[in-house]
Amino acid sequence: MRSFTTCSFLAVCLLSTGMRSQTQPSSDTTWWKHAVIYEIYPRSFADSNGDGVGDLNGIALHLDYLQRLGVDAIWIAPMYPSPQVDFGYDISDYENVDPHYGTLADMDRLIEQAGKHNIRVILDMVLNHTSDKHKWFMESASSRTNPQHDWYVWNDGIPANGPNVTAYQKRFEHEGKVPPNNWVSLFGGSAWEWVPAVHQFYYHDFYKQQPDLNWRNPAVEKACFDAMRFWLDRGVAGFRLDAVPTLFEDPKLRDNPVLGGLNAQGDPRVSDLYTNNLPEVHDVIRRMRAMVTKYPGDRVLIGETYLPNTLELDKWYGGAAHNELQLPMDMLVGFGEGAKLSAPYFRRYIGEVEKEIHGSQPLLVFDNHDNARSIDRFGDGVHNVEIAKLIATMLFTARATAMTYYGAEIGMPTTTPTRKEDVRDPIGVTGWPKEKGRDGERTPMQWTPGPQAGFSTNPHTWLPIAPDWKTVNVETETADPHSLLNWYKQLIELRRSNPALHDGGMMMLLKDDADVLAYVRTAPQGSAPVIVAINMSSGPKTVTLDLAGTGIDVKSARTLAATDASLMKAGSLKSVALPAYSAWVAAVE
Repeated sequence: MRSFTTCSFLAVCLLSTGMRSQTQPSSDTTWWKHAVIYEIYPRSFADSNGDGVGDLNGIALHLDYLQRLGVDAIWIAPMYPSPQVDFGYDISDYENVDPHYGTLADMDRLIEQAGKHNIRVILDMVLNHTSDKHKWFMESASSRTNPQHDWYVWNDGIPANGPNVTAYQKRFEHEGKVPPNNWVSLFGGSAWEWVPAVHQFYYHDFYKQQPDLNWRNPAVEKACFDAMRFWLDRGVAGFRLDAVPTLFEDPKLRDNPVLGGLNAQGDPRVSDLYTNNLPEVHDVIRRMRAMVTKYPGDRVLIGETYLPNTLELDKWYGGAAHNELQLPMDMLVGFGEGAKLSAPYFRRYIGEVEKEIHGSQPLLVFDNHDNARSIDRFGDGVHNVEIAKLIATMLFTARATAMTYYGAEIGMPTTTPTRKEDVRDPIGVTGWPKEKGRDGERTPMQWTPGPQAGFSTNPHTWLPIAPDWKTVNVETETADPHSLLNWYKQLIELRRSNPALHDGGMMMLLKDDADVLAYVRTAPQGSAPVIVAINMSSGPKTVTLDLAGTGIDVKSARTLAATDASLMKAGSLKSVALPAYSAWVAAVE
């Protein structure tokens, strides 16, 4: 058996730098620190009433499946009343359920039934903006003297004949006024929209039907916190906060720096220096954390935090104070600029999040509703399933909370529309053909090889079923012991039952290897450490996994899981033969 030196040389070095070491096991039982969180896009998960659109009762019908998979919590994308311009991210009522998805009673029942399956429910909370059909905005846009006028970001604009007005600004002239600056909407066009009733422009970072709330007004914060309390009181386990770094804009309305060229929508490319990640947002998040902490059950705040580096990510935890988000998403690992299937790439970013967030809990994510699926982004078109197993291995064996997305576990592909007339996503409508939108990663869940993949009895589903549904589906893969789905189940069960994977610290190995990512998960006293080795290359690799300096004495290794049968009997760390695109998980004894 192995022995573990409580304070290894590596741990001492890390502590001496002022960073909290994550090489040591943890005894923290907080649920979200060990969780597998599964994102559900409600329109696309399961249709219970045959209208071609997924709904809450459809989710409830598949709770047994989610429990067998090993899911601890489901994050449900917005299911609130909405005009559906941005498919729910334009909310018209924070305290109800859209009829497309069911009723408030259906939601209450889902929360209750999920609890019986040991699954918590996390809601998507969109606080940066509302729908322009929300009663708050309709009041705000009715008159400058309306008490809620200042709940949104309004501006009179500047004279169209001003000395520094650009030709682009003049495209949006109204009553001799143009937008006050060069801010561009992410969905195309100026970020400022004119309202004749008040003779002013309002700001919208996203679609024009999504006006930004004015978070400098305390009444806005109170109203939004009240909406969160409404759902906390109904038993939700927490919130995923949509686009939360964009809550504040520069009060001086300064132009964003010009980057040159045009974006996919044909607008000038500008940075988001004055419209994203402003320091004032952290004051709000600290107050939000304090509010949520008053509720029992370790409620959690998860942030959609696309950030430039890991040090910025640390600020969203609250740094050493740990008083902001419990789980800001680490988008650098799965979605960072230049992200690719590369051992050095993943070693760098997984290593950074181990060392640079003051001992907070990492949250790894490779898939969501806004990006092409990881099986396509990291796949080579030939070995996509094998590569998807490697991504899953990192996701579920690293020292981190794991977040996945419906369909990733069966290898659903990104099915991008080929014709503009088939596009439903507003970004694709405005950006075609350079930007084809996000429909491809939102196609209906593939349950069976039967009609409509078992998603709906209606042949006219809201988005087409991906063409591979007869082979890529839950029913078929459940029956195949070597499927991606069964690899997910095996890893998640190991993560739950193995002490090192559940509670262990983490140390990188093979720090200069160009092809193999390897690390050891240290173990609580009396348990065996676990080695993970992942060959990300197209050829076989033989490696020596040297644990010298880690405080771990090695006698042998016992395979716990492997993607290739040749690794099942591997027993020595001195010479591990890893086939191409393979992963090996082994206990050190």
